[in-house]
Amino acid sequence: MRRFLIFIILFSPVVFAAAQVTNPPSLGEGQGVGLSELLDSAMQHNMGIRSAQLDIDAAHQQRREAFTKYFPTISGTALTFNANRGMAKMDIDPQEFIPSSFAATLSQMLPPEMLVGLSSPISMSMMKNGTIASLMAMQPVFAGGQIVNGNRLARVGEEASRLQLRLKENEVERQVAEYYWQLVSLDEKTRTLDAVDSLLADIYKDVEVAVRAGVALRNDLLQVQLRQNDIESQRLKLQNAQEVLSLMLAQYCGITTLPLHLPLREGSIYSQGKVSVKEQSSSSQNDIEAELSTSLPQREGLGEGLFLLPEYQLLEKQVEATRLQQKMAVGKQLPTVAVGAGYNYHNLLDNDRTFAMVFATVSVPISDWWGGSHAIKRRKIEVQKAEEQLHDNAQLLTIRMQKARNDVAEARQQLLLAQRGIEQAEENLRLNRDRYRAGTSTMSNLLEAQLLSQQSRDKFTDAYADLQLRLIDLRHATGQ
Repeated sequence: MRRFLIFIILFSPVVFAAAQVTNPPSLGEGQGVGLSELLDSAMQHNMGIRSAQLDIDAAHQQRREAFTKYFPTISGTALTFNANRGMAKMDIDPQEFIPSSFAATLSQMLPPEMLVGLSSPISMSMMKNGTIASLMAMQPVFAGGQIVNGNRLARVGEEASRLQLRLKENEVERQVAEYYWQLVSLDEKTRTLDAVDSLLADIYKDVEVAVRAGVALRNDLLQVQLRQNDIESQRLKLQNAQEVLSLMLAQYCGITTLPLHLPLREGSIYSQGKVSVKEQSSSSQNDIEAELSTSLPQREGLGEGLFLLPEYQLLEKQVEATRLQQKMAVGKQLPTVAVGAGYNYHNLLDNDRTFAMVFATVSVPISDWWGGSHAIKRRKIEVQKAEEQLHDNAQLLTIRMQKARNDVAEARQQLLLAQRGIEQAEENLRLNRDRYRAGTSTMSNLLEAQLLSQQSRDKFTDAYADLQLRLIDLRHATGQ
Protein backbone atom coordinates (compact mmCIF):
# COMPACT_ATOMS: atom_id res chain seq x y z
CA MET A 1 0.00 0.00 0.00
CA ARG A 2 2.85 2.38 0.83
CA ARG A 3 4.57 1.76 -2.51
CA PHE A 4 1.25 2.34 -4.30
CA LEU A 5 0.79 5.73 -2.59
CA ILE A 6 4.33 6.75 -3.51
CA PHE A 7 3.66 5.78 -7.12
CA ILE A 8 0.46 7.86 -7.17
CA ILE A 9 2.23 10.88 -5.67
CA LEU A 10 5.02 10.65 -8.22
CA PHE A 11 2.78 10.03 -11.20
CA SER A 12 0.00 12.56 -10.52
CA PRO A 13 1.82 15.71 -11.72
CA VAL A 14 2.65 14.06 -15.04
CA VAL A 15 -0.84 14.72 -16.34
CA PHE A 16 -0.06 18.41 -16.41
CA ALA A 17 3.05 17.99 -18.56
CA ALA A 18 1.24 19.16 -21.69
CA ALA A 19 0.42 22.50 -20.06
CA GLN A 20 3.97 23.07 -18.87
CA VAL A 21 5.51 24.35 -22.10
CA THR A 22 4.26 25.58 -25.44
CA ASN A 23 6.89 23.94 -27.63
CA PRO A 24 8.87 21.57 -25.39
CA PRO A 25 12.13 20.07 -26.65
CA SER A 26 12.49 16.34 -27.21
CA LEU A 27 15.42 14.11 -26.28
CA GLY A 28 15.44 10.70 -27.87
CA GLU A 29 16.58 7.48 -26.31
CA GLY A 30 19.72 7.48 -28.41
CA GLN A 31 20.85 10.88 -27.16
CA GLY A 32 22.93 11.50 -24.10
CA VAL A 33 21.61 14.03 -21.64
CA GLY A 34 23.44 15.59 -18.74
CA LEU A 35 22.52 17.66 -15.73
CA SER A 36 23.51 20.94 -17.43
CA GLU A 37 21.15 20.31 -20.37
CA LEU A 38 18.31 19.48 -18.01
CA LEU A 39 18.95 22.64 -15.98
CA ASP A 40 19.01 24.78 -19.13
CA SER A 41 15.70 23.32 -20.24
CA ALA A 42 14.15 23.76 -16.80
CA MET A 43 15.25 27.41 -16.61
CA GLN A 44 13.49 28.06 -19.91
CA HIS A 45 10.36 25.93 -19.63
CA ASN A 46 9.60 25.25 -15.96
CA MET A 47 6.24 26.69 -15.03
CA GLY A 48 7.50 28.08 -11.70
CA ILE A 49 10.31 29.96 -13.47
CA ARG A 50 7.94 31.31 -16.10
CA SER A 51 5.49 32.43 -13.42
CA ALA A 52 8.28 34.25 -11.54
CA GLN A 53 9.35 35.97 -14.77
CA LEU A 54 5.77 37.10 -15.38
CA ASP A 55 5.70 38.47 -11.83
CA ILE A 56 8.76 40.57 -12.71
CA ASP A 57 6.99 41.91 -15.81
CA ALA A 58 3.91 42.74 -13.74
CA ALA A 59 6.02 44.51 -11.09
CA HIS A 60 7.80 46.47 -13.83
CA GLN A 61 4.47 47.65 -15.22
CA GLN A 62 3.35 48.60 -11.73
CA ARG A 63 6.50 50.73 -11.30
CA ARG A 64 5.81 52.47 -14.60
CA GLU A 65 2.22 53.01 -13.51
CA ALA A 66 3.42 54.65 -10.29
CA PHE A 67 5.75 56.92 -12.31
CA THR A 68 2.75 58.42 -14.16
CA LYS A 69 1.55 59.95 -10.87
CA TYR A 70 4.23 62.63 -11.27
CA PHE A 71 2.41 64.04 -14.31
CA PRO A 72 -0.82 66.06 -14.48
CA THR A 73 -4.11 64.28 -14.59
CA ILE A 74 -6.25 65.40 -17.52
CA SER A 75 -9.98 64.81 -17.62
CA GLY A 76 -12.71 65.80 -20.02
CA THR A 77 -16.41 66.15 -19.23
CA ALA A 78 -19.39 66.66 -21.53
CA LEU A 79 -23.05 66.96 -20.62
CA THR A 80 -26.14 67.60 -22.70
CA PHE A 81 -29.67 67.70 -21.28
CA ASN A 82 -33.28 68.37 -22.13
CA ALA A 83 -35.67 68.89 -19.19
CA ASN A 84 -39.48 68.89 -19.19
CA ARG A 85 -39.38 72.44 -17.83
CA GLY A 86 -36.77 75.10 -17.29
CA MET A 87 -34.48 74.53 -14.35
CA ALA A 88 -34.53 78.25 -13.53
CA LYS A 89 -37.96 79.93 -13.24
CA MET A 90 -38.96 83.28 -11.78
CA ASP A 91 -41.99 85.66 -11.72
CA ILE A 92 -41.38 89.38 -12.24
CA ASP A 93 -43.99 92.08 -11.32
CA PRO A 94 -43.19 95.19 -13.40
CA GLN A 95 -45.04 97.46 -10.99
CA GLU A 96 -42.40 96.74 -8.35
CA PHE A 97 -39.78 98.30 -10.57
CA ILE A 98 -41.83 101.33 -11.78
CA PRO A 99 -41.79 104.31 -9.37
CA SER A 100 -45.23 105.86 -8.58
CA SER A 101 -44.04 109.28 -9.76
CA PHE A 102 -43.19 107.78 -13.16
CA ALA A 103 -46.39 105.68 -13.43
CA ALA A 104 -48.62 108.65 -14.37
CA THR A 105 -46.23 109.80 -17.08
CA LEU A 106 -45.93 106.24 -18.39
CA SER A 107 -49.69 105.82 -18.58
CA GLN A 108 -49.92 108.84 -20.87
CA MET A 109 -47.08 107.61 -23.13
CA LEU A 110 -48.01 103.92 -23.61
CA PRO A 111 -51.11 102.51 -25.30
CA PRO A 112 -53.74 100.90 -23.06
CA GLU A 113 -52.95 97.33 -24.13
CA MET A 114 -49.30 97.69 -22.95
CA LEU A 115 -50.39 99.19 -19.67
CA VAL A 116 -52.56 96.12 -19.07
CA GLY A 117 -49.46 93.88 -19.60
CA LEU A 118 -47.42 95.87 -17.13
CA SER A 119 -50.06 95.57 -14.49
CA SER A 120 -49.79 91.73 -14.23
CA PRO A 121 -46.72 89.54 -13.20
CA ILE A 122 -44.48 88.06 -15.95
CA SER A 123 -43.21 84.40 -15.70
CA MET A 124 -39.69 83.54 -17.02
CA SER A 125 -38.15 80.04 -17.51
CA MET A 126 -34.49 79.32 -18.44
CA MET A 127 -32.16 76.33 -19.04
CA LYS A 128 -34.72 73.86 -20.26
CA ASN A 129 -32.01 72.29 -22.43
CA GLY A 130 -28.33 72.90 -23.05
CA THR A 131 -24.80 71.56 -23.38
CA ILE A 132 -21.84 71.83 -21.00
CA ALA A 133 -18.26 70.69 -21.75
CA SER A 134 -14.96 71.14 -19.95
CA LEU A 135 -11.34 70.02 -20.21
CA MET A 136 -9.38 70.11 -16.93
CA ALA A 137 -5.72 69.46 -16.02
CA MET A 138 -4.59 68.95 -12.40
CA GLN A 139 -0.94 68.95 -11.36
CA PRO A 140 -0.16 67.75 -7.82
CA VAL A 141 2.32 70.06 -6.10
CA PHE A 142 2.50 68.45 -2.68
CA ALA A 143 0.89 65.16 -1.65
CA GLY A 144 2.65 64.44 1.62
CA GLY A 145 5.32 62.37 -0.12
CA GLN A 146 2.80 59.76 -1.24
CA ILE A 147 3.81 59.95 -4.90
CA VAL A 148 7.55 59.80 -4.22
CA ASN A 149 7.25 57.00 -1.69
CA GLY A 150 4.77 55.17 -3.90
CA ASN A 151 7.35 55.13 -6.70
CA ARG A 152 10.03 53.91 -4.29
CA LEU A 153 7.70 51.19 -3.04
CA ALA A 154 6.99 50.07 -6.62
CA ARG A 155 10.73 49.90 -7.31
CA VAL A 156 11.24 47.81 -4.16
CA GLY A 157 8.46 45.50 -5.35
CA GLU A 158 10.19 45.00 -8.70
CA GLU A 159 13.52 44.25 -7.01
CA ALA A 160 11.77 41.82 -4.67
CA SER A 161 10.22 39.99 -7.62
CA ARG A 162 13.69 39.58 -9.15
CA LEU A 163 14.92 38.10 -5.87
CA GLN A 164 11.93 35.77 -5.90
CA LEU A 165 13.04 34.62 -9.34
CA ARG A 166 16.53 33.83 -7.99
CA LEU A 167 14.98 31.82 -5.17
CA LYS A 168 12.82 29.95 -7.65
CA GLU A 169 15.85 29.24 -9.83
CA ASN A 170 17.67 27.81 -6.82
CA GLU A 171 14.64 25.69 -6.00
CA VAL A 172 14.37 24.42 -9.56
CA GLU A 173 18.09 23.67 -9.72
CA ARG A 174 17.88 21.67 -6.48
CA GLN A 175 14.80 19.74 -7.64
CA VAL A 176 16.21 18.95 -11.07
CA ALA A 177 19.46 17.76 -9.48
CA GLU A 178 17.51 15.60 -7.03
CA TYR A 179 15.48 13.99 -9.82
CA TYR A 180 18.61 13.56 -11.94
CA TRP A 181 20.69 11.87 -9.25
CA GLN A 182 17.77 9.70 -8.23
CA LEU A 183 17.47 8.52 -11.82
CA VAL A 184 21.22 7.97 -12.10
CA SER A 185 21.13 6.12 -8.78
CA LEU A 186 18.37 3.83 -10.07
CA ASP A 187 20.37 3.23 -13.22
CA GLU A 188 23.43 2.32 -11.17
CA LYS A 189 21.39 -0.03 -9.02
CA THR A 190 20.16 -1.67 -12.21
CA ARG A 191 23.79 -2.15 -13.24
CA THR A 192 24.43 -3.68 -9.83
CA LEU A 193 21.55 -6.09 -10.38
CA ASP A 194 23.09 -7.04 -13.72
CA ALA A 195 26.35 -7.85 -11.98
CA VAL A 196 24.53 -9.77 -9.23
CA ASP A 197 22.48 -11.64 -11.81
CA SER A 198 25.66 -12.66 -13.61
CA LEU A 199 27.23 -13.75 -10.33
CA LEU A 200 24.17 -15.82 -9.37
CA ALA A 201 24.18 -17.44 -12.82
CA ASP A 202 27.80 -18.56 -12.25
CA ILE A 203 26.95 -19.81 -8.74
CA TYR A 204 23.93 -21.65 -10.15
CA LYS A 205 26.15 -23.46 -12.69
CA ASP A 206 28.66 -24.43 -9.97
CA VAL A 207 25.91 -25.68 -7.63
CA GLU A 208 24.17 -27.56 -10.44
CA VAL A 209 27.41 -29.41 -11.23
CA ALA A 210 27.96 -30.11 -7.54
CA VAL A 211 24.40 -31.46 -7.12
CA ARG A 212 24.85 -33.79 -10.08
CA ALA A 213 28.13 -34.98 -8.59
CA GLY A 214 26.41 -35.61 -5.29
CA VAL A 215 28.62 -33.26 -3.27
CA ALA A 216 25.92 -30.59 -2.73
CA LEU A 217 22.30 -30.63 -1.70
CA ARG A 218 19.47 -29.72 -4.05
CA ASN A 219 18.32 -27.26 -1.41
CA ASP A 220 21.36 -25.14 -2.27
CA LEU A 221 20.14 -24.96 -5.84
CA LEU A 222 16.69 -23.88 -4.69
CA GLN A 223 18.21 -21.10 -2.55
CA VAL A 224 20.04 -19.72 -5.57
CA GLN A 225 16.84 -19.85 -7.63
CA LEU A 226 14.94 -18.00 -4.92
CA ARG A 227 17.61 -15.31 -4.87
CA GLN A 228 17.41 -15.01 -8.64
CA ASN A 229 13.65 -14.55 -8.40
CA ASP A 230 14.20 -11.86 -5.78
CA ILE A 231 16.63 -10.08 -8.12
CA GLU A 232 14.05 -10.13 -10.92
CA SER A 233 11.48 -8.67 -8.56
CA GLN A 234 13.87 -5.89 -7.61
CA ARG A 235 14.62 -5.22 -11.27
CA LEU A 236 10.91 -4.82 -12.04
CA LYS A 237 10.50 -2.32 -9.20
CA LEU A 238 13.55 -0.36 -10.40
CA GLN A 239 12.20 -0.23 -13.96
CA ASN A 240 8.83 1.07 -12.80
CA ALA A 241 10.51 3.68 -10.59
CA GLN A 242 12.77 4.74 -13.48
CA GLU A 243 9.80 5.19 -15.79
CA VAL A 244 7.85 7.34 -13.34
CA LEU A 245 10.91 9.36 -12.34
CA SER A 246 11.89 10.05 -15.94
CA LEU A 247 8.36 11.31 -16.59
CA MET A 248 8.58 13.53 -13.52
CA LEU A 249 11.93 14.92 -14.61
CA ALA A 250 10.75 15.50 -18.17
CA GLN A 251 7.64 17.32 -16.96
CA TYR A 252 9.62 19.47 -14.56
CA CYS A 253 12.15 20.43 -17.24
CA GLY A 254 9.56 20.91 -19.96
CA ILE A 255 10.78 18.01 -22.12
CA THR A 256 8.38 15.80 -24.07
CA THR A 257 10.53 12.66 -24.01
CA LEU A 258 13.47 11.69 -21.87
CA PRO A 259 15.70 8.60 -21.81
CA LEU A 260 14.99 6.27 -18.92
CA HIS A 261 18.73 5.92 -18.32
CA LEU A 262 20.80 9.00 -17.56
CA PRO A 263 24.40 7.80 -17.20
CA LEU A 264 27.08 10.25 -16.16
CA ARG A 265 29.05 11.79 -19.00
CA GLU A 266 32.27 10.28 -17.66
CA GLY A 267 30.62 6.88 -17.44
CA SER A 268 28.82 5.21 -14.60
CA ILE A 269 29.31 5.99 -10.94
CA TYR A 270 31.41 2.87 -10.87
CA SER A 271 34.15 3.21 -13.44
CA GLN A 272 34.21 -0.38 -14.71
CA GLY A 273 32.60 -1.51 -11.47
CA LYS A 274 34.42 0.78 -9.01
CA VAL A 275 35.24 4.48 -8.54
CA SER A 276 38.19 5.99 -6.76
CA VAL A 277 36.48 8.11 -4.12
CA LYS A 278 39.71 9.70 -3.00
CA GLU A 279 40.30 11.24 -6.43
CA GLN A 280 36.71 12.36 -6.67
CA SER A 281 36.63 13.95 -3.23
CA SER A 282 40.08 15.50 -3.11
CA SER A 283 39.71 17.26 -6.47
CA SER A 284 37.19 19.74 -5.08
CA GLN A 285 38.36 19.76 -1.46
CA ASN A 286 40.45 22.93 -1.75
CA ASP A 287 37.73 24.81 -3.62
CA ILE A 288 35.10 23.85 -1.06
CA GLU A 289 37.28 24.85 1.87
CA ALA A 290 38.08 28.20 0.22
CA GLU A 291 34.39 28.78 -0.36
CA LEU A 292 33.55 27.94 3.22
CA SER A 293 36.24 30.23 4.61
CA THR A 294 34.52 33.24 3.02
CA SER A 295 30.97 32.18 3.83
CA LEU A 296 31.20 31.59 7.56
CA PRO A 297 30.43 34.41 10.06
CA GLN A 298 33.00 37.21 9.79
CA ARG A 299 31.24 40.59 9.71
CA GLU A 300 29.35 41.77 12.78
CA GLY A 301 28.43 38.20 13.63
CA LEU A 302 27.11 37.54 10.12
CA GLY A 303 28.77 35.77 7.22
CA GLU A 304 30.13 37.66 4.24
CA GLY A 305 28.15 35.32 2.02
CA LEU A 306 25.00 36.13 3.98
CA PHE A 307 24.60 39.48 2.25
CA LEU A 308 24.70 37.73 -1.13
CA LEU A 309 21.81 35.43 -0.29
CA PRO A 310 18.54 36.26 -2.06
CA GLU A 311 16.71 35.21 1.12
CA TYR A 312 18.54 37.87 3.14
CA GLN A 313 18.15 40.52 0.45
CA LEU A 314 14.44 39.75 0.27
CA LEU A 315 14.15 40.33 4.02
CA GLU A 316 15.91 43.67 3.59
CA LYS A 317 13.43 44.61 0.88
CA GLN A 318 10.62 43.71 3.22
CA VAL A 319 12.00 46.10 5.86
CA GLU A 320 12.42 48.83 3.25
CA ALA A 321 8.87 48.31 2.00
CA THR A 322 7.34 48.55 5.49
CA ARG A 323 9.26 51.78 6.13
CA LEU A 324 7.95 53.28 2.90
CA GLN A 325 4.43 52.20 3.81
CA GLN A 326 4.85 54.00 7.14
CA LYS A 327 5.90 57.19 5.32
CA MET A 328 2.88 56.89 3.03
CA ALA A 329 0.61 56.52 6.06
CA VAL A 330 2.08 59.76 7.43
CA GLY A 331 1.65 61.45 4.04
CA LYS A 332 -2.06 60.64 3.99
CA GLN A 333 -2.51 62.85 7.07
CA LEU A 334 -0.77 65.86 5.50
CA PRO A 335 -2.42 68.53 3.33
CA THR A 336 -2.37 68.03 -0.43
CA VAL A 337 -1.83 70.95 -2.79
CA ALA A 338 -2.58 70.96 -6.51
CA VAL A 339 -2.85 73.52 -9.28
CA GLY A 340 -4.92 73.23 -12.40
CA ALA A 341 -6.23 74.83 -15.55
CA GLY A 342 -9.37 74.25 -17.56
CA TYR A 343 -11.26 75.23 -20.66
CA ASN A 344 -15.07 75.28 -20.50
CA TYR A 345 -18.06 75.69 -22.85
CA HIS A 346 -21.81 76.06 -22.30
CA ASN A 347 -24.92 77.31 -24.07
CA LEU A 348 -27.25 77.48 -21.08
CA LEU A 349 -28.45 80.98 -21.93
CA ASP A 350 -29.06 80.11 -25.58
CA ASN A 351 -25.71 81.59 -26.47
CA ASP A 352 -22.46 79.72 -27.02
CA ARG A 353 -20.00 80.76 -24.35
CA THR A 354 -16.41 79.59 -23.73
CA PHE A 355 -13.96 80.58 -21.03
CA ALA A 356 -10.67 79.40 -19.51
CA MET A 357 -9.59 79.41 -15.88
CA VAL A 358 -6.73 78.52 -13.57
CA PHE A 359 -7.19 77.38 -10.00
CA ALA A 360 -5.43 75.93 -6.96
CA THR A 361 -6.77 73.44 -4.40
CA VAL A 362 -5.71 72.65 -0.85
CA SER A 363 -7.16 69.58 0.85
CA VAL A 364 -6.71 69.02 4.59
CA PRO A 365 -7.90 65.63 6.01
CA ILE A 366 -9.12 67.01 9.32
CA SER A 367 -11.52 64.23 10.32
CA ASP A 368 -9.03 61.52 9.28
CA TRP A 369 -6.35 62.58 11.75
CA TRP A 370 -7.88 60.53 14.54
CA GLY A 371 -7.95 57.25 12.64
CA GLY A 372 -4.75 58.17 10.78
CA SER A 373 -2.75 58.39 13.99
CA HIS A 374 -3.59 54.76 14.71
CA ALA A 375 -2.66 53.76 11.15
CA ILE A 376 0.77 55.39 11.62
CA LYS A 377 1.30 53.53 14.89
CA ARG A 378 0.31 50.26 13.20
CA ARG A 379 2.87 50.87 10.45
CA LYS A 380 5.55 51.54 13.06
CA ILE A 381 4.76 48.18 14.66
CA GLU A 382 5.05 46.48 11.27
CA VAL A 383 8.45 48.10 10.70
CA GLN A 384 9.64 46.87 14.07
CA LYS A 385 8.34 43.39 13.30
CA ALA A 386 10.12 43.33 9.91
CA GLU A 387 13.41 44.46 11.48
CA GLU A 388 13.19 41.77 14.15
CA GLN A 389 12.42 39.15 11.50
CA LEU A 390 15.45 40.30 9.53
CA HIS A 391 17.72 39.89 12.53
CA ASP A 392 16.25 36.53 13.53
CA ASN A 393 16.29 35.05 10.03
CA ALA A 394 19.84 36.34 9.48
CA GLN A 395 20.94 34.18 12.39
CA LEU A 396 19.02 31.22 10.95
CA LEU A 397 20.67 31.73 7.55
CA THR A 398 24.08 31.79 9.23
CA ILE A 399 23.22 28.53 10.97
CA ARG A 400 22.17 27.11 7.60
CA MET A 401 25.62 27.96 6.23
CA GLN A 402 27.28 26.01 9.01
CA LYS A 403 24.87 23.12 8.61
CA ALA A 404 25.53 22.99 4.86
CA ARG A 405 29.25 22.76 5.57
CA ASN A 406 28.72 19.98 8.09
CA ASP A 407 26.43 18.13 5.68
CA VAL A 408 29.07 18.22 2.92
CA ALA A 409 31.76 16.96 5.30
CA GLU A 410 29.44 14.21 6.55
CA ALA A 411 28.40 13.20 3.02
CA ARG A 412 32.03 12.95 1.98
CA GLN A 413 32.83 10.73 4.96
CA GLN A 414 29.80 8.57 4.23
CA LEU A 415 31.06 8.14 0.67
CA LEU A 416 34.51 7.11 1.89
CA LEU A 417 32.93 4.63 4.31
CA ALA A 418 30.71 3.26 1.53
CA GLN A 419 33.75 2.76 -0.69
CA ARG A 420 35.52 0.94 2.11
CA GLY A 421 32.38 -1.14 2.64
CA ILE A 422 32.41 -2.20 -1.03
CA GLU A 423 35.99 -3.42 -0.73
CA GLN A 424 35.23 -5.32 2.47
CA ALA A 425 31.98 -6.82 1.11
CA GLU A 426 33.66 -7.97 -2.11
CA GLU A 427 36.48 -9.59 -0.15
CA ASN A 428 33.91 -11.27 2.12
CA LEU A 429 32.04 -12.55 -0.96
CA ARG A 430 35.23 -13.93 -2.48
CA LEU A 431 36.17 -15.76 0.72
CA ASN A 432 32.68 -17.25 1.16
CA ARG A 433 32.59 -18.41 -2.43
CA ASP A 434 35.99 -20.10 -2.10
CA ARG A 435 34.92 -21.71 1.17
CA TYR A 436 31.68 -22.97 -0.37
CA ARG A 437 33.61 -24.54 -3.24
CA ALA A 438 35.92 -26.12 -0.68
CA GLY A 439 32.90 -27.41 1.27
CA THR A 440 33.68 -25.42 4.45
CA SER A 441 30.78 -22.96 4.15
CA THR A 442 27.06 -23.15 3.46
CA MET A 443 25.00 -21.73 0.64
CA SER A 444 23.20 -19.46 3.13
CA ASN A 445 26.48 -17.84 4.09
CA LEU A 446 27.41 -17.39 0.44
CA LEU A 447 24.09 -15.79 -0.48
CA GLU A 448 24.26 -13.56 2.59
CA ALA A 449 27.70 -12.39 1.49
CA GLN A 450 26.30 -11.71 -1.98
CA LEU A 451 23.46 -9.66 -0.43
CA LEU A 452 25.93 -7.64 1.65
CA SER A 453 27.96 -6.93 -1.49
CA GLN A 454 24.87 -5.71 -3.31
CA GLN A 455 23.80 -3.55 -0.37
CA SER A 456 27.26 -1.99 -0.11
CA ARG A 457 27.16 -0.98 -3.77
CA ASP A 458 23.66 0.48 -3.37
CA LYS A 459 24.82 2.37 -0.30
CA PHE A 460 27.75 3.77 -2.27
CA THR A 461 25.37 4.90 -5.02
CA ASP A 462 23.11 6.69 -2.54
CA ALA A 463 26.08 8.29 -0.79
CA TYR A 464 27.49 9.54 -4.09
CA ALA A 465 24.17 11.10 -5.14
CA ASP A 466 23.68 12.61 -1.68
CA LEU A 467 27.09 14.29 -1.84
CA GLN A 468 26.19 15.98 -5.13
CA LEU A 469 22.99 17.36 -3.61
CA ARG A 470 24.83 18.53 -0.48
CA LEU A 471 27.29 20.44 -2.64
CA ILE A 472 24.37 22.23 -4.34
CA ASP A 473 22.87 23.03 -0.93
CA LEU A 474 26.23 24.44 0.17
CA ARG A 475 26.40 26.66 -2.90
CA HIS A 476 22.92 28.01 -2.28
CA ALA A 477 23.52 28.46 1.45
CA THR A 478 26.63 30.56 0.78
CA GLY A 479 25.11 32.70 -1.95
CA GLN A 480 27.31 31.25 -4.70
